Amino acid sequence: MMLAMVITIMGGVWVFLNPYISDFEDNTNWNSANGIAERFQDRIDVAGSAPEGTGIRHTLALQSTTIQPIVKVETWTIAADLTPYDSVTVRNVNISTFGISSMNETARSITVETEFGIENHTFDASHEEVMVRHTSSSQHWITVTVFDADGLAIHRSVSYLVSGIQITTSLGIGEHQIALMNDARAERFPNEPWRVTQYPNLEIDTLVNGEFRLSLVLNDVTINGSLGSANQIAMDMISLGPMTLFSGHAYNVKFTVINALNDLITPQYHERMLDEYTLNRASGTLDTYIGYAPYMRASGADGFTVETQGAQLFLEVDVKRVEVSK
Repeated sequence: MMLAMVITIMGGVWVFLNPYISDFEDNTNWNSANGIAERFQDRIDVAGSAPEGTGIRHTLALQSTTIQPIVKVETWTIAADLTPYDSVTVRNVNISTFGISSMNETARSITVETEFGIENHTFDASHEEVMVRHTSSSQHWITVTVFDADGLAIHRSVSYLVSGIQITTSLGIGEHQIALMNDARAERFPNEPWRVTQYPNLEIDTLVNGEFRLSLVLNDVTINGSLGSANQIAMDMISLGPMTLFSGHAYNVKFTVINALNDLITPQYHERMLDEYTLNRASGTLDTYIGYAPYMRASGADGFTVETQGAQLFLEVDVKRVEVSK
């Protein structure tokens, strides 16, 4: 009789405590996943700034957590004129043709650069769009630089596909996911939509001479092979060499960002970038507004630019490229 009472009491206590134990385990796993994400991002920043072929080795403790790549999850396009004497547009007609428009007809040649090589093309001045056929192919990035008759760079257009990582943790009610993409961070809890908790590293600074600087740092993380799963995983984070895409005065700046992880991510980016612009438009103070603005349509569907109220803009775009492997 006494044994039966003890068993009954213990069973009741277990039933009563089980939800609290499960919540404690979920909280422990969630905290562990957040710690992994923060440490991973810090190490990527350090390794990405290192010279090509160097980096760090780091060990992560994975508790009910897996790490997997999210390949080509975010596409950034940046275009800007490099002199104030012409307005140039580079249009991607198809996979083998660019359309070059030069308002003042100063464009005479282009250089197309990808991770696989460089090719050059020349053409005659025209008030109409010039079609330039090329043979370049790209898996990650492509840069088109337009030159005038004297070989001076007058315009540059860049497209870069950024890869990242996803950290998935098992909870009692499902999976918690953290996506690290280009210094941004998005999270999703079970039965909830994706939510951006940290935005890309895009900043506007005021310089001492009264000019403004738009700075963008792209983080491209490539996972080589499988990291596997274990309580302790040691991995190498090796720099593939930092790149500078823009560094200098820029005019008619236009940039776009499209995130392919989920349909909810890109609208959250756009809303964040246009937040101050929308407030100033509503209050009728756009004549003094400095910051991000829609390139054409107010929704940002055509891309974004920077409003400086006539002040000079300095554009700095850098890429940190890191390969992660066991």
